[in-house]
Amino acid sequence: MVIKVWDYLKEYRGERKEIFSAVKKVLESGWLILGENVRKFEEEFACYCGVKFGVGVNSGTDALFLGLKALGIDRNDEVITVSNTAVPTIAAIVSCQAKPRFVDIDPGTYLMDTSKIEKAITKRTKCILAVHLYGQCVNMQEVNKIAKKHGLKVLEDCAQSHGATFKDRKAGSMSDVSAFSFYPTKVLGGFGDGGMVMTNNKYIYEKLRRLRFYGMEKIYYSFEHGYNSRLDEMHAAILLNKLKHLEKYIKARIALAHRYNDYLADSGLILPEVACGNRHVYYLYVCRHKRRDYIISELKKRNIFVNVSYPWPIHIMRAYRYLGYRKGSLPHSEKAATEIFSLPMYPSLSNQEQMRVSQALKAILKKI
Repeated sequence: MVIKVWDYLKEYRGERKEIFSAVKKVLESGWLILGENVRKFEEEFACYCGVKFGVGVNSGTDALFLGLKALGIDRNDEVITVSNTAVPTIAAIVSCQAKPRFVDIDPGTYLMDTSKIEKAITKRTKCILAVHLYGQCVNMQEVNKIAKKHGLKVLEDCAQSHGATFKDRKAGSMSDVSAFSFYPTKVLGGFGDGGMVMTNNKYIYEKLRRLRFYGMEKIYYSFEHGYNSRLDEMHAAILLNKLKHLEKYIKARIALAHRYNDYLADSGLILPEVACGNRHVYYLYVCRHKRRDYIISELKKRNIFVNVSYPWPIHIMRAYRYLGYRKGSLPHSEKAATEIFSLPMYPSLSNQEQMRVSQALKAILKKI
């Protein structure tokens, strides 16, 4: 029996009837783009997150890019963020012709080390982009304190943190703008690409609505240069149905994480650390070991597949060498990249499957 690092099929089979019903209604509605389903999903997901406005777009990458554009980030501006993230975080900054400035991570949580931010601020710094990684939030109290002191904008990258909280505030509700992805693997994932930008600022909200639709407010008339980035009706309808189950998904993920914690407590693995004040929703269950590659290889022999998020810090990738960072620039990010790996984690993972993963890990670790 193969155990995948992620699988949606059991979940899909359980929700198939309501998904088919939602799709059928869209197809029979006569309205496929920016209709009632998008509007309703924007409202309901924004409400869930505790934010006034949501704007559905076609991917999490575009949510970041349009969020930065709405904040006025432009050529030669600098955006402080982390190198231990998915490429889209940095691609969005560079697509604005801005420059990422990296700070290192906390070695325990792998989140942005907020104590490093002020040293990275220059005259060109315009924004702090906080990445809520693996399912838990950066310390936004510290981020916002620094941003206010230096007159900076704040953007939350919430692609991996739907429903996560910091001091009882949901991810996405603690900044000028936040960006979400609904890529299939996410805590709230669809069956294709999709994203949303959120804000409490009406001016930014109206700008975002124009930016996603060629700068238009009316058909065929652009008020500013814009883009084609629309969440479509089909995906919105499916996500509306899945939103009803989001807390159920999160509870299942937390229960799985607690079981892994129990099963692997004395295994020799470094297990996930929950930052103070956080509700971790475990988009990923990230472990750490110096013999990571050997462990992955042995698990594969047993038909158990895990993942590494991420094996290369972005600052050492060829595409971003021009930024001027070298090996050794961000030691905690670089060391983590050689040791971390994530175990199978999705709501439909069975107790039996999880036990098999844990037993296999223990057997492998005993040989090390």
